[in-house]
Amino acid sequence: MLDPALRNPIGTHVLVGKGLVDGAVANADLVGAETFQVFTGNPRGWALSEGKPAEDHRFRDLMGERGTRVFIHAPYLVNLGSPTPATYERSVASVAHNLKRAAEIGAEGVVVHTGSYVVPGEGDTEERHAAAMRQVREGLLPLLDALGDDGPWLLLEPTAGQGRSLCAGVEDLAAYLAALDDHPRAGVCLDTCHVFAAGAPLDEPGGTTATVDRIVEIGGPGRLRLVHANDSMDLRGAFKDRHQRIGEGHIGEDAFVELFAHPATEGVPFILETPDSRDADTRDIPLLKKLRG
Repeated sequence: MLDPALRNPIGTHVLVGKGLVDGAVANADLVGAETFQVFTGNPRGWALSEGKPAEDHRFRDLMGERGTRVFIHAPYLVNLGSPTPATYERSVASVAHNLKRAAEIGAEGVVVHTGSYVVPGEGDTEERHAAAMRQVREGLLPLLDALGDDGPWLLLEPTAGQGRSLCAGVEDLAAYLAALDDHPRAGVCLDTCHVFAAGAPLDEPGGTTATVDRIVEIGGPGRLRLVHANDSMDLRGAFKDRHQRIGEGHIGEDAFVELFAHPATEGVPFILETPDSRDADTRDIPLLKKLRG
């Protein structure tokens, strides 16, 4: 029987603080994380923070020795569908920089929110949506093509449906992936709170299984590369991105049991982004490990 920790390592997003080793790794160890996610710079700024080669090398070697899988989350400001040229250009530069940092530190992938399209003072139009999808294609395809077969994954994270989302929930993945020619280095990051907020029936028996089935239908086998494991403060279909502790929200524990059992999640890490998941006394990491078992 496959070791559950190898089938689905469980961890959280950790603060870097003192550095990748003295900060991020120490914080991951503190909460018993088997995998983890980091920002490589200010998550709410455009500055492209360069790494320190010696520290990058030390971190990469340590994670290799431990067999720990690490992920980077791109800054929240990134929006490939933005109608503001400066925002779009900075978004492309930020994704490119984070993919470069992923290669430097040995991270498995970079999580990127799929973005939105909105023109201040103007309504929602098919033309604006089409223009935003062209921007996604023009910005991301060259970056994907440059990754090679062994580069980090670009992990697309559908949003909760707030605003004018380009990819809210599972169904929108079809058009988004098609815009990228179903590129083999474009993976999916399933955020359970996001897809639930966008309408996925994770709170129903069998609903989570059906949701993952649909992801596989759309993207093909092996496209699902990461799960952001979050419960939801709000009801299904609320289009609100408010994370809750596992089992204390409207999704419930059973959805995560279904996720662990699904064949398509074999080998897929689970990263928590819940309110106390990076605290020393976190309840969610031990709880997810129990549900996994």
